Amino acid sequence: MNVELVTKEDLQAFRLQLIDDFKGLLHFQENSKIELLRSKEVRKLLKISPGTLQTFRTNGILNPSKMGGILYYKMEEIKMHLNSKRSSKL
Repeated sequence: MNVELVTKEDLQAFRLQLIDDFKGLLHFQENSKIELLRSKEVRKLLKISPGTLQTFRTNGILNPSKMGGILYYKMEEIKMHLNSKRSSKL
């Protein structure tokens, strides 16, 4: 059995590295600014029914991410759908 001792200095260095890693993650998230919407918000924005939203998912028009049992949609995907819908009416 191999035993290694951990000193207070080791823990302090680990803590500082962990803080730096979290700062890096937070900085990345702030720069990405991905806006996510829930199903209810998407239906209201597009003025569609739950069934139509399901059809959009099935047909690959919108591709949500599932987190904790909740579907989230990227706002940029919804904007692309709206723009393509407008251009097809012209």
